[in-house]
Amino acid sequence: MPRTMPLERRELLKQACALTLTVGAGQPVWADAGLPAAVNPPPPPPAPPPLATVHPALHLVGDSTMADKPLDPPNPERGWGQMFRERVKEPVRIVNHAVNGRSTKNFQDEGRWAHLLAQLAQGDFVLIQFGHNDAKKEDPARYATAHGAYRDNLRLFVRDVRERGATPLLATSLMRREFDATGRLKDTHADYPVVMREVAVEMDVPLLDLHRASAVLLQALGPAQSEPLFLWAKPGEYERYPAGKKDNTHFSEAGARAMAGLAEQTLRLQNHPLCTWLKAAV
Repeated sequence: MPRTMPLERRELLKQACALTLTVGAGQPVWADAGLPAAVNPPPPPPAPPPLATVHPALHLVGDSTMADKPLDPPNPERGWGQMFRERVKEPVRIVNHAVNGRSTKNFQDEGRWAHLLAQLAQGDFVLIQFGHNDAKKEDPARYATAHGAYRDNLRLFVRDVRERGATPLLATSLMRREFDATGRLKDTHADYPVVMREVAVEMDVPLLDLHRASAVLLQALGPAQSEPLFLWAKPGEYERYPAGKKDNTHFSEAGARAMAGLAEQTLRLQNHPLCTWLKAAV
C-alpha cells in the first residue's frame, strides 16, 4: 500500500506540476552553467528484458532515474518508474524498460528499442525519458548531441510508436540535487530538456516536464530537506555501500516516490487518458 503523503508535500507536488503547464519552452530561470554532470553508478547484473503480459500496457523507456532497482542485498535506491506502479490500479500494465546508463543512442544500439517495438500493441502507451546519459561527451557509446542525434532519436521514437498504433509521451530529465553557495538550485542538463520540450511541441506529443516540476520541488525544500530524497547512506549502513554513498542524481525510496508523484500529478493536470489507470488520489 502506498504511504499517505503529508499535506504540505502534496501541495508542493501540485504546485510543481502546475508550473509544467504554464511555463514556455525556453531556458528555465534556475539554469546555471559550469557544474559537471554526476557519474552514474555501475549497472547491476543484467536482468531479462521485460515483456508485456497484458495490453494495453504503459511502457517506460529511460535511464537509471526511472529504472527498477534490485532489492537484494538491501538497497536504498529506487527508480521513479519502479515506484509509479504503486499509483496505478493494475501494476501489471507497467512495463519498465529503463536501464542504468542508457541514452537514446545506446538504448537503440543494444537492441532494447527493437525489443520494445516487437511487443508493442495497438492501444499501448510509451513514456520516453532520456537526457542524463546523452550528455556524456566522454563516452561515444552514449553521447548524442542535443540539437542533433538526440533530437533525431526522439523524433524516430515518436514515429515508431505511432506507426504501431500506440501513443507516445515524452518526459524531461529530473533535476539533480545541486545547489550553489546561496542555496540556489543549479541545472546540469544543458539543452537536453529544451530539445525534449521542442520535440513535444513539434510533434504534438504530451509532455511530462519533470525537469521543471522537480526543480520547483527541490528548490522549495532546499539543500537540507531535499537530501533524504536522494541516494545518501552512511558507511556500513548497507552491505552494497560499505563506504557509504553520497549521490545527488539517483533517488532513495522516498525520492523516487516523490518523483512518481510529480508524474501522476502532471497526468492529472493534463487530464490525460492514463488518468483512468490511476488509483484515487490520496
